Amino acid sequence: MMSTESANSFTLIGEASDGGTMENLSRRLKVTGDLFDIMSGQTDVDHPLCEECTDTLLDQLDTQLNITENECQNYKRCLEILEQMNEDDKEKLQTELKELALEEEQLIQELEDVEKNRKIVAEDFERVRAEAERLEQEEAQYQKEYCEFKRQQLELDDELKSVDNQMRYAQMQLDKLKKTNVFNATFHIWHSGQFGTINNFRLGRLPSVPVEWNEINAAWGQTVLLLHALANKMGLKFQRYRLVPYGNHSYLESLTDKSKELPLYCSGGLRFFWDNKFDHAMVAFLDCVQQFKEEVEKGWTWRKEKLKIQVAVVALTLLKHNLTLRSNGQKH
Repeated sequence: MMSTESANSFTLIGEASDGGTMENLSRRLKVTGDLFDIMSGQTDVDHPLCEECTDTLLDQLDTQLNITENECQNYKRCLEILEQMNEDDKEKLQTELKELALEEEQLIQELEDVEKNRKIVAEDFERVRAEAERLEQEEAQYQKEYCEFKRQQLELDDELKSVDNQMRYAQMQLDKLKKTNVFNATFHIWHSGQFGTINNFRLGRLPSVPVEWNEINAAWGQTVLLLHALANKMGLKFQRYRLVPYGNHSYLESLTDKSKELPLYCSGGLRFFWDNKFDHAMVAFLDCVQQFKEEVEKGWTWRKEKLKIQVAVVALTLLKHNLTLRSNGQKH
């Protein structure tokens, strides 16, 4: 493709004799270059064109020409139709046009209303969406609290079952205790050979069976405690003596002489043969047993406990017959 600058840059060299012809040719070239510049300004294609560009341009022009001819044909047909229409058709079309214009206005108004409603719906949607998010958060919190309460409920159920089991066990123990004689359970009275026993402590001794004095003293302590508990149960106040349970050093206190103590314990040895306080203490104890027996035989009003105490009285009576003063020489 050749530009206008190329065209303007030509310099004609000729003979001086042909000056008029050369001048005429230069003017023609200048006019041609100006025409090319004008054409280049009117289109996107620079001029002058090469052969290939010219063919392309011609194809484009043919396409535009065909489109223009088709439009022209359409316009002609429309014009022919309009020319064939009468006045009634024109009025009808005018009426339809007005109706369409009115319908257009109505549709525009409806569109505006729809747009307003759309904005309202959009606002409602945003509000509902925010409410839904809030409800989802509350649901998540509720689910969390529900799981926590469920865990606490399970723990409380376990504790309740444990408490129920403990209650049943306690009730069983209570029923068992109600059927248990506290005196029989606390003071087991039996015999071992020729000796009466209380809580497995032998009360007495023989030359052939020298029971240790510590065991005898412990047996006396248990015996004093039993009689003291039975008397308190009945509200019995002994005359002449007061029992003082003190383990294996229990004793009786004379009510007529508070300074006089009668020990129900002994360590043996020579002192045992010369000191008769132990004998007096056993006699005093048997006196208290006799008072207790007489009180029971009066007909104590606690019927259910009477039989239990009578059993204890029989046991104490056996102990009484098992006791003999050392002057007998057989039992001590």
